Amino acid sequence: MSVIDDPAAATAPGNGAVAEPPREPRQRLLTRPPRPPRPPRRPPAPPRATSEMTGAEALARSIVATLLLLLLMFVLNVTVFSHLQHLASQQRLEDDLRAQLAAGTAPVSEGTFEDILLADGAPVAIMDIPRLKFHEVVVEGTASAQTAQGVGHRRDTVLPGQVGVSVLMARAAAFGGPFSAISSLDPGDEITVRTGQGLQRFEVIGLRYAGDPTPPNLTRGESRLILQTARGVPYVPTGIVYVDARLVSETQPAGARLTMTGTLGPAEKAMATDARTVWALIFALQFLLAVEVAAVWSFRRFGAQKTWIVFVPVAALAGFFVADQLTRLLPNLL
Repeated sequence: MSVIDDPAAATAPGNGAVAEPPREPRQRLLTRPPRPPRPPRRPPAPPRATSEMTGAEALARSIVATLLLLLLMFVLNVTVFSHLQHLASQQRLEDDLRAQLAAGTAPVSEGTFEDILLADGAPVAIMDIPRLKFHEVVVEGTASAQTAQGVGHRRDTVLPGQVGVSVLMARAAAFGGPFSAISSLDPGDEITVRTGQGLQRFEVIGLRYAGDPTPPNLTRGESRLILQTARGVPYVPTGIVYVDARLVSETQPAGARLTMTGTLGPAEKAMATDARTVWALIFALQFLLAVEVAAVWSFRRFGAQKTWIVFVPVAALAGFFVADQLTRLLPNLL
């Protein structure tokens, strides 16, 4: 067999034939051609036609927003926040009074054991009406600030259970509405009041409204209790309702009273308003005005989104302060 017939011998070195170089393996394409970009899922919104508001328009818009905010905060404060404030006040007052009762230092007159006049809002008694499942701390004073905390004791009357007439006032709707259901009491229903002189038991003798005949005058050594609140639709009073009760337990000696009927402040009377805190309302309005001015400037400088994020909580807080002070100007039995 010849060399030509043997292909392996023809390509072997040393046989006079030129060896072919080894072929390089083909490289696979590792990268693919770029795909065309996908169209957006939602076409971009056309640019809005913006128009700069004038200073008068921005001011008018701010005033309308402020009035709406005040109205909303006022309604929320009267119908929701006032009840929470009343609940917190009652818990604190009951803790204080029970500590005084345990220590034997609970007040039995208008002054403390150190002959210091009781402060407005000081706890003086705990009142219960079993039929209404009523339990409330009685505080000294009947102005709007005191009836916001609980049942108020009128300063020119004796404490419940003492010889004479004791007058207790409370709200019918706002701030817990403690006396909202006293008009449903019937003669013979029991009322108990715990004071620094012990547990006093009363029996309801009747319900009356303005113009109705009053109970007969007290006899010597008798004690009577009068409950007062607003009459009518909640938050829309049309008059005053009275519940009269007589003491059926042992009568207690009356403590010294420094406030007389002639010296009782006008804010302490039934359905009276208290304007002594108007200065606080003015400061709250100034704070709200400063917030609104800053919000208008921020709206024109940074836009609506950032302004809403930053100033809505601050404006709500300022509106709550104003609404709280406005609520204090409402009648003390509302």
